[in-house]
Amino acid sequence: MAKSKKQSKQSFDTRTIHVGGEPDPVTGAIMPPIFQTSTFVQKAPGVHQGYEYTRSHNPTRTRLEECLASLENAKFATVTASGLSAAMLVMHHLPKGSKILVGDDVYGGTYRMFTTIFHERHNFKFIDTTDLKKTEAEIKKFKPAMVWLESPTNPLLKLSDIAGISKAAKKANALVLVDNTFMSPYFQNPLDLGADMVLHSMTKYINGHSDVVGGVLMYNDKKMNQDFFRLQNSIGPAQSPFDSWLVLRGLKTLAVRMRAHEQGAIKIAKWLENHKQVERVVYPGLASHPQHKLAKKQMSGFGGMITFFIKGGVKESKKFLQGLELFALAESLGGVESLVEHPAIMTHASVPKKVRESIGLSDNLIRLSVGLEDVNDLIADLENGFNKK
Repeated sequence: MAKSKKQSKQSFDTRTIHVGGEPDPVTGAIMPPIFQTSTFVQKAPGVHQGYEYTRSHNPTRTRLEECLASLENAKFATVTASGLSAAMLVMHHLPKGSKILVGDDVYGGTYRMFTTIFHERHNFKFIDTTDLKKTEAEIKKFKPAMVWLESPTNPLLKLSDIAGISKAAKKANALVLVDNTFMSPYFQNPLDLGADMVLHSMTKYINGHSDVVGGVLMYNDKKMNQDFFRLQNSIGPAQSPFDSWLVLRGLKTLAVRMRAHEQGAIKIAKWLENHKQVERVVYPGLASHPQHKLAKKQMSGFGGMITFFIKGGVKESKKFLQGLELFALAESLGGVESLVEHPAIMTHASVPKKVRESIGLSDNLIRLSVGLEDVNDLIADLENGFNKK
């Protein structure tokens, strides 16, 4: 699945449309067909055309993997049925008893998986990876097999120095995985910064239309690719052909969508920062963000996610949320429609309250996923939420 020299020179916008999207060689169809089949006929026992069974391989999924690998500047991509199933493959890939250093502010589902499912197989240690020096020291002391990063994190939008941590990890023979879901390959490419693996929940920006659940791992190591195929084929978390086709369709507009998400988010973040009912706004594109300089260094844009702290607590948060109409109250993010959620009650409810409070995930924290609606309409909707009696 390596890119051709010609494709390597093409812009990101062009690759979203053409890599993996080549016309069907049999019929000439400009939109490749969905290979909605469970199995493939063999000419003789063991003699086939590269495909035997859709759990193992499927031409539609192959096209998607080719496109995704190209966009993340990777040699290989493994598409799975969900972001968590991609994380599961990584956990099985690591030798039993591995030490894993994890950022303290990760997606609630990731935290739940590590602390309730794989805690008996591996040894996890959660730290604040925004402090490079402390992270470097912890890598030397803990000697992890892997450093698991989210940057920006979900939901506090904290950034980690991917290049710096990757450099320290390599000295300690540790792998680095970056969950790049919030930025998408358009705004950030962790492999170029030294990471070994990139994970995305394709449910979010990559698909972009809130109608598919999926995950993907991107990387450059051939042996790793062979092991991920072995694991996926054995455990079975393969994405369906139809869902793969839908993601391929969504990918074609990834670049234009990400630009629009960011344009709206910047305006809303600045507006919120000046609102009398807002305690604090967290957005990498604001000068007030603690890692704003790092954001400008390792990302080409700031994305469409905003976190802010409303003045008050759960009562005020619920009142605000119930006053919104355009911002739909729902988990997930990255779709064309704007979403809003209360992490402490929704996406991060599985994280113990003491742990949430220790990392700053308080009951007055609101997370916005800015969609593609007119930004003035979105601001008016937020004002209605603040005015809810």
